[in-house]
Amino acid sequence: MQYQKGMTSSTTERETTHQIFCPQLPLAVYREVAAHLRQVAGVHTSLIMRSLKPDPQEQFDYYQSQVAALAITYDGNFATADKSKVETILDYYAQRYAPWSVVAEK
Repeated sequence: MQYQKGMTSSTTERETTHQIFCPQLPLAVYREVAAHLRQVAGVHTSLIMRSLKPDPQEQFDYYQSQVAALAITYDGNFATADKSKVETILDYYAQRYAPWSVVAEK
C-alpha cells in the first residue's frame, strides 16, 4: 500500500474515524477522493479545511493544499470486505500523487 499503516476499521457498534492528508493534493482531487470513498457502503467523508489565519512563522507555499485533512468515518456495521475497496481507492490516489499520512484516529 502507498499510504502509511494505521488505516484500520472495526466491526463494532461504534463509528471509527480516520483523518489522513497528502500535503500537496489539490482541493479538487480531495473532493474526488471523498466522492469515490462515499460510494462504498458504510463510509462517510468530510474535508477539514486549513485555518484562514496563516501562521506568521510559516512561509507561503503556493502548492500547499487548502485542505488540512480528509476525515473518513466508518459506520459501526462497516463490512470488512469493503475495507479492501477503501484501500484500493486510497492506493490509486497515493500512486498518482503522494503517500497518505495519518493525522488522527478515533
